[in-house]
Amino acid sequence: MTDTKPDVRVVLCTCPPEHAERIARTVLEERLVACVNVVSGVKSLYWWKGEIQDDCETMLVIKTPSESYARLEQRLIEIHPYQVPEVLSLEVVDGSRSYISWVREAALC
Repeated sequence: MTDTKPDVRVVLCTCPPEHAERIARTVLEERLVACVNVVSGVKSLYWWKGEIQDDCETMLVIKTPSESYARLEQRLIEIHPYQVPEVLSLEVVDGSRSYISWVREAALC
């Protein structure tokens, strides 16, 4: 990329393995995102209700235009089975011009 801001985000969202494909397909079909990588076999250790939890999860690595993020976040919260789903948005500061263009075109069609 050059001096222009990519205006793309990478969103991380963990979920139970049995829900991963449904969540990924939903946000894809609704054109909120360009791509979702489904990474199986993630071991998550975390605090929940005063106890350490140990779960096998799937990580969704989601690429979306920045202007789609608010709608994507809301939709993930609506369709996610967790009471407090992990939805973390990471701003892309640089990347391949052709890939950034593809993300924007694919999600905003």
